[in-house]
Amino acid sequence: MATPDEHGAKALFDKFGTYILPGRVSDPRRGIDEAQEAERIGLGRVWISERYAVKEPAVMSGAVSEATSKIRICGTYYATMRHPIVTASVANLMQAMSRDRSSIMFARAVPAYLAMLGSPPITFPRLADYISIMRRLWAGETVKYEGILGNFPSLTLTDRYQGPPPPIIFTAMGPKALAFGGTHCDGVLLHPFFSPAGVAASTKIVRDAAEQAGRDPMSVRIHHNIIVAPDLPKDEEDAVVRGRAVTYFELPTFGELIVDINGWDRTVLDKLRAHPMIAKLNGKPADQAYTRQELVEVSRILPDHWMREGAAMGTAAACADQLMAYLDAGADEILLHGASPFDMGPLTTELKRALALRAGA
Repeated sequence: MATPDEHGAKALFDKFGTYILPGRVSDPRRGIDEAQEAERIGLGRVWISERYAVKEPAVMSGAVSEATSKIRICGTYYATMRHPIVTASVANLMQAMSRDRSSIMFARAVPAYLAMLGSPPITFPRLADYISIMRRLWAGETVKYEGILGNFPSLTLTDRYQGPPPPIIFTAMGPKALAFGGTHCDGVLLHPFFSPAGVAASTKIVRDAAEQAGRDPMSVRIHHNIIVAPDLPKDEEDAVVRGRAVTYFELPTFGELIVDINGWDRTVLDKLRAHPMIAKLNGKPADQAYTRQELVEVSRILPDHWMREGAAMGTAAACADQLMAYLDAGADEILLHGASPFDMGPLTTELKRALALRAGA
């Protein structure tokens, strides 16, 4: 019979993961150390975002798979930046290299950023066809396709890995995106700063869409991305939580979607975007112009209750209690974001305690 500690450790592995290399990166090898530390402290998944130059998810995923033995690995990709057979091959190879520990996540990205790169926008029709092509390739089909993605006369994975295909996760915010995830994907990642009420509302949209598509609603796993700052000095906590919050809320559409799902006041966004540091960017994302520390002063415009309800701050025990509220709201797995895995040891200890108590309830 499993002990409470064993219950807590298993639940931690099943329900919690972390980003490695969050934000802008100067030393990508640090991500390997972070992945190894995440595995050591009992987390069950590492997530890798896409930022070009020194945070390429295909390369980082391969490196992490060789540096770890059991932690799951999820790389994020912008679908229109790669030919579908390239992405399908990367995911196929990652499953083989990692021994079935790999998953793949699609993000829609900021349309203005893709336009700046000359890449087509990631629309729902494009993404639906992209996912369909990849699944057919993983199933061993030869795919002939002519449609919104282009003309592909004959696509096949000649030396296909025979194990299970990687789960496909979609990062979603608004109702249409959440419904798309429930209809087409194996999991949905919710955006940072969704409150527990926002998580509950989002989960319902995803699962209702899955049911309407004839799928088992509970087969779509709900992942929630939460900014955490356990036991950090006040200035560092402000940068991790408040400074990062500005980079989300200042973006047109993104800010509105977060505020609306939580039932918060939209007029705060107008005040934030009118701040001189943001206004002078003329649409350039704040995280490409400023560090998080530089954005702390701007963040004073944001209400304190947005930070309390949308993130986890304070002592490790207080953070663990707040994270339980997101599980209660419908999240199956939580992505810890913001703090480094090297700062999360006390938090994982508190999470194991809280999860063991829950198992015994």
